[in-house]
Amino acid sequence: MIKIPLTVGGGISTLEDIELVLKAGADKISMNSAAVRNPDLVSQASKKFGKEKVTVAIDAKRNKQMPSGFELVVSGGTKAVGKDAIAWAKQCQELGAGVILPTSMDGDGTQAGYDLEFTRAISEAVNLPVVASGGAGKLEHFYEAVVKGGAKILLAASVFHYRILNIKEVKEYLQRKGLKVNL
Repeated sequence: MIKIPLTVGGGISTLEDIELVLKAGADKISMNSAAVRNPDLVSQASKKFGKEKVTVAIDAKRNKQMPSGFELVVSGGTKAVGKDAIAWAKQCQELGAGVILPTSMDGDGTQAGYDLEFTRAISEAVNLPVVASGGAGKLEHFYEAVVKGGAKILLAASVFHYRILNIKEVKEYLQRKGLKVNL
């Protein structure tokens, strides 16, 4: 038997959705737009299922008019909501989120590297594990996300989908760089 923690997100907008996903075998859920529309859903989910089960995804775009320089966006990064993304991360922690998953929509899918400034701003604002997401393209990007971005968890898609890198080589690289990695 193999044990791989599974987080499921996308379209989760009610406690019933969360319960169904967890009963189906997911270890955690991730919500974004639904949490922004209904922040109380984060606290309700945390109270009912435990904060360790609740990840809040925070998509943002650069916007100099926001105090942090990052504006919260929803609906796959297509709708700006006029709220500072860093302030929202702090609020999510207060509401009971267990993990914060920030994605800079400016770099997502580019393979040009994680937005380290955004990841670092989130990791310094909260006392929760932060997931680096959006932009990984080479081995160094994973290392930088931890060392410069303050991420505790790494997320990547394109580099694995298109077989630019494989999971084993990323883990081995990080271990050679001195990071603790489960191989």
